[in-house]
Amino acid sequence: MITKLLIEQHFHGAYGVDFNKATVNDVLDVAKKIKKDGVGGIFPTLVTDSVENTQKQIKVIKEASKKQKDGAKIFGIHLEGIFLNPEKKGIHNPAHFLEPTIENFKKIADDFIKIVTLAPELCRAYMKNGENLITYLRNKGVKVQAGHCIGGDLTGCDGVTHMFNAMSGINHRTKSTALSALINDKLYTEVIADGYHVNDDALKLLFKSKPADKILLISDSLPCAKTNLSSFVFADEKVYFDGEKATSAQGTLAGSSKILPDIVKTLGKKGLFNPQFIENPYKYHKVDLDGKLEWDEDFNIVSIS
Repeated sequence: MITKLLIEQHFHGAYGVDFNKATVNDVLDVAKKIKKDGVGGIFPTLVTDSVENTQKQIKVIKEASKKQKDGAKIFGIHLEGIFLNPEKKGIHNPAHFLEPTIENFKKIADDFIKIVTLAPELCRAYMKNGENLITYLRNKGVKVQAGHCIGGDLTGCDGVTHMFNAMSGINHRTKSTALSALINDKLYTEVIADGYHVNDDALKLLFKSKPADKILLISDSLPCAKTNLSSFVFADEKVYFDGEKATSAQGTLAGSSKILPDIVKTLGKKGLFNPQFIENPYKYHKVDLDGKLEWDEDFNIVSIS
């Protein structure tokens, strides 16, 4: 099988690097390593943090993009945090959450932020002169994704963040985030198909319900991916990695320990992989990359050109 290079639009780090703490050289190092693993484009993702550190890390990642000469192309930043619903906080630290207002976004605003995950139901309360944070971001050309939320009204969103995880699930009596995402053929849908975050039946439901060209495979990978780390601090919390899953002391899944090529292999072995999935980020972000991947019948990458 021959495909385009992979594009990763949601990952917090790998190879021991956390983008919320990374230096410019750290970011460049991750870009080089992940390109060798088959990923040609990345959107480094920032977890909820203080305004000050968020500002700092945006500058770091932006500077890395200007300096890079090789490796996976840094397309922009995915801001997954600050404007989330505490009821679906996941591993995020709610002490850093802000009200989802335009004024608060301007505290960390930068033209290198290309994707923002937020809770749409919280944004509705801050409509001013016919505009709220969702419409403001859309007018700036930023992709808006519903995530860490409970609302069923996804009006104005481009997609949803890690489908089924940290969102209100399917309920036959009420609207929910997951249900709305499933029935809206226009919404792009991220999914962490690592074998732990979403079970196979839920994946089959998603793949049957959504058009194949609206599925976005992501890793949501953590610094422990491609390392032997047994524990580390992420989102202000101690996270434990047993070689398969990364969880908090309370058992909350903190993200994935696999990078995107590993997830493709996982899906392939289950007969759930569709090559269309690799094409979709190109369309979603209106980008292109030179290069191709050759996969063997076991979904191992045998060449990168």
